[in-house]
Amino acid sequence: MSKLPDFEALAIFAKVVEMRSFAGAAAELQLSKPTVSKAVSRLEAKLGTRLFNRTSRRLALTDAGRILAERAARLLADGEAAETEALAQSTTPRGLIRLAVPMSFGLRWVAPLLPEFLAAYPEVSVDLHLSDAAIDIIGDGFDMALRIAIMADSSLVARRLCPITRMIVGAPAYFAKHGRPTHPLHLSEHSCFGYAYQTTADVWRFVNAKGEEAAVRPSGPLRTNNGDAVMPALLAGVGLALLPEFFVADAIAEGKLEAVLTDWTIPSGGLYIVTPPGGPRPARITVLAEFFAKHLSTANWCTRHVAQKKIAPK
Repeated sequence: MSKLPDFEALAIFAKVVEMRSFAGAAAELQLSKPTVSKAVSRLEAKLGTRLFNRTSRRLALTDAGRILAERAARLLADGEAAETEALAQSTTPRGLIRLAVPMSFGLRWVAPLLPEFLAAYPEVSVDLHLSDAAIDIIGDGFDMALRIAIMADSSLVARRLCPITRMIVGAPAYFAKHGRPTHPLHLSEHSCFGYAYQTTADVWRFVNAKGEEAAVRPSGPLRTNNGDAVMPALLAGVGLALLPEFFVADAIAEGKLEAVLTDWTIPSGGLYIVTPPGGPRPARITVLAEFFAKHLSTANWCTRHVAQKKIAPK
């Protein structure tokens, strides 16, 4: 005897009992009559007993068939209910979403969006995990992540929402005291804050419109793994920092920070929605992905947008 019951044969048997005929069960299940007959015969052979007494005009359960019929009917009903529930989960947004997001970006741009999303989808709940460390989406059991990175090839499904620009910024007080660097290599003469969650030394790489490249290892009195921790010293004029544009856009628009070396670019990647590989995604994952695409893909944190808002006529 096999370790697993013959669920298919049991379900077909239950449908034959329900319809009181092999032909009726075949039509209901959209199977051929020989397929239905073979399934019942297979079950009888496995159990070593007849389940029906059959004539050309009549179909009647045996004692063994009557005993099995009740359990088989429950099995069929449970299977249909499980399938219906799973189908509803896949088509109607409901259930828990485990979401991983970089901390500073999540606090500024994701958390403020969630009330609108949760109001629109009251049967969906979100478990928001904020961390600047690299997350193993599959190993840590996450349904989705937002990543700010230059995405390498992987088995994960990644959807790019928008570019992310990084820039060198400092307070006006710092530049008044120490001057402005006009070339990336001049940064070696300045106090620069390190911002990375890796244990290895950070390297700032630049390229200009002419294709010239430069690389600098920042050196200064502060190194952190979170942008929020850099801001007090940065605003106080203690040093310079390389930070994402979404992080410093408001401070630049307000005149609290200024960008330098703007004719040089730093490879920065983009903002991505990342999900595990596999088949069709549940509806709750799909609607959250589309919600983020709608609200985040416009890159409305760019300094040019903030500046335009500031100078727009009233």
